[in-house]
Amino acid sequence: QVQLVESGGGSVQAGGSLRLSCAYSTYTSSTKCLGWFRQAPGKEREGVASIYTGAGSTYYADSVKGRFTIAQDNAKNTLYLQMNDLKPEDTAMYHCAAGFFCTVVAGAPKATGFRDWGQGTQVTVSS
Repeated sequence: QVQLVESGGGSVQAGGSLRLSCAYSTYTSSTKCLGWFRQAPGKEREGVASIYTGAGSTYYADSVKGRFTIAQDNAKNTLYLQMNDLKPEDTAMYHCAAGFFCTVVAGAPKATGFRDWGQGTQVTVSS
């Protein structure tokens, strides 16, 4: 099981930037995918971005393409989500997750295959 702890959330104005971090424990070779998901009050969980731990292939939801970047630093056991040009609709609790494989449907990351989840970090964007 992989332990994950997110940080870096906060409140920003529209157009601003934040970088989320997710510190994870050492994982075995069965963990093939890391990802970021978000959930706003009253809405379903949404896949934001995911990355294959080996090949480094990345996937993004259409709503964040060109604005968000997912990256992994294996030396630091940290997953990042750089978020630029933030919009009020990006307001949500953001969770990182580790899983057996990356599931992508119509180009968007899905939660299928993710086993371990962090507690989340809140991002609030004001207009």
